[in-house]
Amino acid sequence: MKTKHILHLISNYLVKLFGLLPKRDSVHFYELTNKKGMSLQLIDLGAAVTSLKIPLKNGEVIDVVLGFDTLDDYVASYNLQSAPYFGATVGRFAGRINKGQFVLNGKQTQLNINNGEHSLHGGPYGFSQKIWENIEETKSGDPSIKLRLISPNNDENFPGELVVELTYTVSEENELIIEYHATTTEDTIINLTHHGYFNLDGHTSSISEQELIINSTKMLETTEDHIPTGTILDVSKGPFDFSIPKKCPSKIDNTFVLQSKNEFAASIFNKNNNLKMTVYTNQPGVHIYVGGDCAKVLTGKNNAEYHSLSGICFETQNFPDAPNHDHFPTAVLKKGEVYHHKTSYKFQSF
Repeated sequence: MKTKHILHLISNYLVKLFGLLPKRDSVHFYELTNKKGMSLQLIDLGAAVTSLKIPLKNGEVIDVVLGFDTLDDYVASYNLQSAPYFGATVGRFAGRINKGQFVLNGKQTQLNINNGEHSLHGGPYGFSQKIWENIEETKSGDPSIKLRLISPNNDENFPGELVVELTYTVSEENELIIEYHATTTEDTIINLTHHGYFNLDGHTSSISEQELIINSTKMLETTEDHIPTGTILDVSKGPFDFSIPKKCPSKIDNTFVLQSKNEFAASIFNKNNNLKMTVYTNQPGVHIYVGGDCAKVLTGKNNAEYHSLSGICFETQNFPDAPNHDHFPTAVLKKGEVYHHKTSYKFQSF
């Protein structure tokens, strides 16, 4: 469903038609490139990052995120038994909410269920499957694009009309900066994140030999259904202690409690090409997930066969199920307040 029909091209900014949804809604493709050759590609369906190309010191350029070549595959991926959410913006609430229930201002809300007994990543039809409106581009200085999504009152049963603005910036320091602002017409809950799968050896490779650091020795304890129990575990000197470099684990799906806001959260380093990515955020947690397997039902970009070690996610966010744990950071956004989330992924080639 891709097309070569170019609608707009100005220096470091490109937009073209990516395809049509079954109801004939148009999905567009955007590309931002900085002066050093770092290139971000995204689509307005789910405000999803489809490609992130990083120039290496040796002159090569490498695509460090997983994705699909066609709109059909992005749509079909949400019908897989375990949807990958490649590169998507996740909301209204990233992670799981126990049985899809929470109490706000004395009123219990029952969300739509899409993960066993629970609500996951905003429900069956969350922000990752909606078309975001392009409202602004910056074509000089650090190239950026601002997208907007208006989520109506009772969308997936969440209270309040929520207006979200999301800005992607490609800085001249080779950073991908993601910034969210949101307001609501009535008190609600919110937890947004970016669900990109990174692989510094290229999206067709494995992350098994790449070195992971997480700036935390505390992790949320969870049930078998990945629902937080409310207990915060000390993982010092154990298998989940990544405060010193370790190879990426073959299985991880856990939320780490960050030491402080607006600082270093995690990093990954690939010794094969001496490329490092460092994650900074103002959020209280980072959920680390390794995966990407499409069960051989769908193929990735360039006919890549994605598998269980194809990529690693750094989902900076509030804690899953936060509305049901009073001692977790609040996920409530009150009418008249502004939600603000900023995360940056900085790349260095040595």
